[in-house]
Amino acid sequence: MSKFIITGKKKLQGSVPIFGNKNAILPIMAACLLTKKDCVLENVPPIKDVFIMAEILKELGAKVEFSKKNVLLINAAGVNKSSLKPGLVRELRASILVLAPLLSRFGQASLPSPGGCIIGSRGVETHFAALKTLGAQIEVKGKKFNARVKQKRAGYIFLDEASVTATENAMMMAALTEGETVIDDAACEPHVVDLALFLKKMGVKISGEGTNRLIIEGKKKLKGVRFEIGPDYIDAGAFAVLAAVTQSKLRIGPVRVRDLQMILLYFERFGVNFKLEKNNLLVGPANLKSPGKVQTRPWPGFPSDLMSLLIVLATQAQGTSLCHDWMFESRMYFTDKLIRMGAKIIACDPHRVLVSGPVSLYGEVLESPDIRAGMALVVAALCAQGKSEINNIRVIERGHAQVEKRLKEIGAQIKKID
Repeated sequence: MSKFIITGKKKLQGSVPIFGNKNAILPIMAACLLTKKDCVLENVPPIKDVFIMAEILKELGAKVEFSKKNVLLINAAGVNKSSLKPGLVRELRASILVLAPLLSRFGQASLPSPGGCIIGSRGVETHFAALKTLGAQIEVKGKKFNARVKQKRAGYIFLDEASVTATENAMMMAALTEGETVIDDAACEPHVVDLALFLKKMGVKISGEGTNRLIIEGKKKLKGVRFEIGPDYIDAGAFAVLAAVTQSKLRIGPVRVRDLQMILLYFERFGVNFKLEKNNLLVGPANLKSPGKVQTRPWPGFPSDLMSLLIVLATQAQGTSLCHDWMFESRMYFTDKLIRMGAKIIACDPHRVLVSGPVSLYGEVLESPDIRAGMALVVAALCAQGKSEINNIRVIERGHAQVEKRLKEIGAQIKKID
């Protein structure tokens, strides 16, 4: 099992490159199944989740090539099956995103239950309800979904929650269904917008991207396109927190300012010293203070994927912070590892913790539980006195690219051991 050995309390300085958005590239890769033409994706993040999705597409019969640095070519003309084996699917929750494209292309799909990080119960009923509106019939047998559609039909979808992946599945099926489909209570995160822009380049008429109402005019046939993935605002936020808690100077970019509005608002409340310079985020030393309360909510609210990092930030801020993530009941479980490092954290319930600071953190031997908590532990270890060992870093590398390389380039003392 791979691990990081990290010696903390080092001042960092320099530039941190930000790759394409993990949560955008995966649905866009799935959407390449909607056409038999070449799709060329640029600024692709070199992360494990991308490689797993690439293997899933290959298993279906697609041609997938990393033609040069961070460029991915996908051609789904050779896709000749509509079912997947459990192996790869259970490594990646985003594998459920191939459901709608397979239904659209073949009229049927068979998938095992998806896997991924265990941060709470994340059902698929919202996906099924949306696809049924568009003509799908779905049967659940144990841990397997069997879906078919005899006649696709455009329609009105009201999602019972603003689920990102359910919105994306509905968008992809509507894209290859002639007629007008309306999705209300749709998710509007930046990666949903990127998928909408990708589908529009393929020839689909879409309006309302970035809002909770999407109007999609589907087409019978879609074309291949070249598309650049937008920068990952969660990755940028992680390195901004790193700069703040280590009292370092970092230039982070490229970033897309519109994706950072709520994140920067909370950084301002924490007293983080930052400024925007063109498409870069500059963060420097500052006296951190508690904002009192941090709460996640659907976009454009504060993203759940950054809550673990903000808890680390709160350990170095003056005062007590209530951190509340109502979305995932297991998001806070990693805080026992921060407590072992010396953090003053009281768990109120599975969704809320009280964090008091500032405190001195100390090196520990830790296990990374999921992508975001794992990155939070890396940041905590770089802030801590002494040496830390972080195991199971494979999950971190599923969502954050070239962690060791990027950290070494800004002066961090970190070593990866396989």
